[in-house]
Amino acid sequence: MDRSMNTGPREWDAETYDAISDPQFKWGTEVLSRLELSGDESAIDAGCGSGKVTEKLLDRLPGGELLAVDGSEAMIAKARERLGERATYLVADLSELEVEEPVELIFSTATFHWIADHDRLFARLRTALRPGGRLVAQCGGQGNVAEHAQVIATVAARPEFASHLERMTGIWNFAGPEETEARLRAAGFAEARCWLEPKPVTPERPLEFTSTVTLGPLLAQLPDELRRPFAEAILEESEKPLVLDYVRLNIEAGAPS
Repeated sequence: MDRSMNTGPREWDAETYDAISDPQFKWGTEVLSRLELSGDESAIDAGCGSGKVTEKLLDRLPGGELLAVDGSEAMIAKARERLGERATYLVADLSELEVEEPVELIFSTATFHWIADHDRLFARLRTALRPGGRLVAQCGGQGNVAEHAQVIATVAARPEFASHLERMTGIWNFAGPEETEARLRAAGFAEARCWLEPKPVTPERPLEFTSTVTLGPLLAQLPDELRRPFAEAILEESEKPLVLDYVRLNIEAGAPS
């Protein structure tokens, strides 16, 4: 199983993700704290999820406009429940993103590593930005959850699971900073700066966390009766307590003025 690519947009358990995604929320607010905003910008949250970080972004944009985009209808429904009329909403694959009006800011956290084709992703995001607009993002980067990925590959090769997962092409796209900067420039960004940051996590509810956050695409390929056994087998093969060696790829890029 090739662990470098992913399976495209999918549905999420938005309620569970909303309840257990404290690490992603913390990282998102850290990225948001780096943003210098006047408060009246037009923005896109590219991969808004359940809207927890989006809500904090909206607090920084009292006079602005925000489009919340996600590939999951369940996530958009949860975001709409949280944010109401403070935002507009779009269910869309970011690598196919089209907007009526370009914006001044694209913000994204915990999303880009789910998208296989970063060249196409960055080209679509560049098109969605006004001249002088900014892309500020963070996602899983090179080396992210490497040990966890190895355990997943080992368990997925077991006979009871392998026949259901043999057509999978992997679930993540963890890129490095240099290749990401090159892709951003090739997509038309005038400047780009990327760097990695280690963020290890010990989930308080490891079964729910891994089933929802890391294993979702694989579990979707399994029959219902094998989904929990697969997730439990992952935890049995992992060190105790489970420590996920997250590595975040930070992305800052600007469109030409």
